[in-house]
Amino acid sequence: QVQLVESGGGSVQAGGSLRLSCAASLRTFSSYRMGWFRQALGKEREFVATISWNGGSTDYSDSVKGRFTIARDNAKNTVYLQMDSLKPEDTAVYYCAARRLVSSNYDYWGQGTQVTVSA
Repeated sequence: QVQLVESGGGSVQAGGSLRLSCAASLRTFSSYRMGWFRQALGKEREFVATISWNGGSTDYSDSVKGRFTIARDNAKNTVYLQMDSLKPEDTAVYYCAARRLVSSNYDYWGQGTQVTVSA
């Protein structure tokens, strides 16, 4: 049974900050690349950020680079997304995902957490 559970979403004003957490039931958490995606109303799901198994490599979408930071704590089986300088266009449901190192696609997905940024 694989389970990813996101938390930390909420409603904030533009310029504010939120930290999302994703708790994973993966038995060997460090064997997975972790990522964050988001889906706004009426739009397709899009990539936000990803982090390698040991945290040595990260990647961000152009729209969030410089404002968001992804991190992981393998001892706690948790991945984080620190979101600063939030903008209304960041409003979306944010999803945590896990990908086996041998996979080309993400294998497991959480149920999502809502982030709403007001102007």
